[in-house]
Amino acid sequence: MKTRRPSSPQFAICVDNSEYPASLELHKLYRVLPDKEAAGDGDLRIIDESGEDYLYPAEYFVVIEIPRQAVQVLTKSFTQSARRAA
Repeated sequence: MKTRRPSSPQFAICVDNSEYPASLELHKLYRVLPDKEAAGDGDLRIIDESGEDYLYPAEYFVVIEIPRQAVQVLTKSFTQSARRAA
């Protein structure tokens, strides 16, 4: 029996913010939260400029793979930013 290891955080770069210029910055890196139902509908759950997660069209982003060390550093940075914003 295989054990499932938790998936590492995903990140995506915004390539289109035409419908959401106040919520998304073009060419910025965003954290993607897992949401299978949203993905099935063609959306991504993104933590946007408000610091909250919302659904956006997946076509507005390019999901990227980054090295494990970068994931650790970015995850820590995103967590610290969220705490300061709260």
